[in-house]
Amino acid sequence: MTEKQDKFIETYVLTGNATKAAIAAGYSEKTATIKGSQLKSQLHNEIQREVQKIIADKIPASLKWLTDLAESAESESVRLGAIKDILDRAGLKPVDKVETTNIDQMSKDEIMRELEALERLKH
Repeated sequence: MTEKQDKFIETYVLTGNATKAAIAAGYSEKTATIKGSQLKSQLHNEIQREVQKIIADKIPASLKWLTDLAESAESESVRLGAIKDILDRAGLKPVDKVETTNIDQMSKDEIMRELEALERLKH
């Protein structure tokens, strides 16, 4: 990894603009658009790792803000939204609505059609 590539990744992750990142990394303004596009493709995995690192670094502060909102926001809807977000991220999201079928009240043909439809969904 060269210094230019490191600088490109750093700038691209912060701006989302490959041309500006190429210029900031020291590439010519004339070739920055092409070079930025090339570097974005070439360094895709490194860019993704850097994005994940930045996001991970923001988690503690984000959780603090969310907790503060849940505890002290003036609006009940804001507090409720923050609480739901905290619970969701803790793995306590409510179960989505589940559709059930009472096969005791279905004919054999209806059951077979239902099974065939489920089998098609599986493939």
